[in-house]
Amino acid sequence: MVKTVKDTAKMKAKKGDGKKMKAQSTAAVRASISFPPEVYETLEIIAKEKKVSLACVVREAAEKYIGEKWPLFGKQE
Repeated sequence: MVKTVKDTAKMKAKKGDGKKMKAQSTAAVRASISFPPEVYETLEIIAKEKKVSLACVVREAAEKYIGEKWPLFGKQE
């Protein structure tokens, strides 16, 4: 199950923390991913070489994978 920012806001509101929740954009979804150490180190090297974040490298790889496996779901530009 993937939790969106909106789902998290709803859960916080249900907990009754007494704070009003502002409407938040669901343009991006956060994910926690575990990698074998060798893969993580390689991703770090790629990110440093490209001068981007590790998250950017992972997003690009995921988009490329989806575009190759399921062309109809690939990123539309």
